[in-house]
Amino acid sequence: MSLITPSSKGPKRSPGNKGGARRAEINKLYANPLPLLFIEPPSSSLNSVLGVLGLSLTRVDKPHCEGIFDPITRSVWITNMEYSMILWRRGFFGKGDLSRSEPSWLARQLNLRKSAGKLTSEEVTARRRAERRQFKLDRARAIAAVAEEAEQLFEKEGTVVVPALSGPAIPSAATWKPSQPVLPEVPTPTTPAEEEQEEDWEERPIENVEHMQLTLQEAWFLLWNLDCLTVLHPDTLHPMSLKDIWLSFQRAHLPLEIESSQPLRFDNPFLINYVVYHHFRSLGWVVKGGIKFCVDYLLYKRGPVFTHAEFALVVLPVYEDTADQEASPSNLQNSTPFAWSWLSTVNRVNSQVQKTLVLVYVTIPSRSRVSASVLESPACFAHYSVREVILRRFVPARMRD
Repeated sequence: MSLITPSSKGPKRSPGNKGGARRAEINKLYANPLPLLFIEPPSSSLNSVLGVLGLSLTRVDKPHCEGIFDPITRSVWITNMEYSMILWRRGFFGKGDLSRSEPSWLARQLNLRKSAGKLTSEEVTARRRAERRQFKLDRARAIAAVAEEAEQLFEKEGTVVVPALSGPAIPSAATWKPSQPVLPEVPTPTTPAEEEQEEDWEERPIENVEHMQLTLQEAWFLLWNLDCLTVLHPDTLHPMSLKDIWLSFQRAHLPLEIESSQPLRFDNPFLINYVVYHHFRSLGWVVKGGIKFCVDYLLYKRGPVFTHAEFALVVLPVYEDTADQEASPSNLQNSTPFAWSWLSTVNRVNSQVQKTLVLVYVTIPSRSRVSASVLESPACFAHYSVREVILRRFVPARMRD
């Protein structure tokens, strides 16, 4: 059979209900956008009367999680796995220190030991990349075979045939399937002593050494707005007061060359980043770190398990008074005019992954207008302002329709 004969396109298959059960399970597992649960009382005539009066017997159930403040990594460690899963599944707060997002190190180790079971997100990604690599190799071999047949046809008959890049012999991303599954490695011969040691290792329970890390912005949002997090001192492991946490979070973001005894300033990086985090969280977005795409934050409509992030945020501090910038002991990131090449690079990176770049300008209040005493409490957030500017890369071939 010739490899260069054209193929007839058959009717398209209607997509089935494959994955519907998985989506339903995910929707049920991540149904709550915040750690708070609103428990409705059983229906009764009393509830109807209270509803007319604008009252309700709905009870708010909030978890009481505990975390340890770590000033070196500028994060709060959640070592209790039950607390970690509550915060992740109800709002996607934090990430596992040994995982890409959801704390899944223990599940990966169990899968490696059992060589079966439900795959974690890291394992799914690794398998998908291996299949994509195999698809490219199979497609390259098929194209080379078509080209070789065209050359042979030209040598025998003198007919010029342009090798097609599509056809029955050329694998398509929509129809290609692996020719053979990935086989496990052939085990090497072992001695009876090694086999006994391996059996003992398999029977030994695996200790979960992973913990969840909350950024200081996430931790402050949980303890100040939702009152569902208690932060422990790293040395004494005693609960820290709200004022101690407030001051410690600000000092943790100061550069090493700046002494912590210096007075608080409005251009503290913790305050600026929290203003942006709180602004978008309060509007219903799921805010996650965006260092992978050269930005400060990523915005998800519902969460990472549902869809990819649609927007990428770059935080740009703007001083209300330029004298404050000149007197500042720290060089605040993105506070000075950036190069056009840098902006074009970041915009191109995010355009390639279908994300819209958003420049978030945070206006830092002037010290001459606002007293520095307001920095001793979260009341200072009322003096900041946020503006968003969307930047899109014009691609004529894509934006014609």
